Amino acid sequence: QVQLVESGGGLVQAGGSLRLSCAASGRTFSNYAVGWFRQAQGKEREFVASISRSGDNTYYANSVKGRFTISRDNANNTVYLQMNSLKSEDTAVYYCAANFLGNAVASTAAYKRWGQGTQVTVSS
Repeated sequence: QVQLVESGGGLVQAGGSLRLSCAASGRTFSNYAVGWFRQAQGKEREFVASISRSGDNTYYANSVKGRFTISRDNANNTVYLQMNSLKSEDTAVYYCAANFLGNAVASTAAYKRWGQGTQVTVSS
């Protein structure tokens, strides 16, 4: 059973940076893709970024393209989300999730295991 634990959230000023981590356990990490999603208060969960199981392919939402970078370290079972030039509209709970088909996609339905989330708050 895959378990995912997010960390690295916090309070940051607009224009600042944060790096989120998603630590995985329970199954061979390099066998599945990982995505980051976020949910702002009162809004639906939305796709942020995803990375294939090898790390060769990445995919970003238009709203974060050029500001966020997803990467993975298969030796340490961790996926990262580097977030730069943060805006107030990036404020949300950020979740990582596992897609056992292995490809980097945006559809929430493709992700079968989810972490508990980490809060990111960007002050303007």
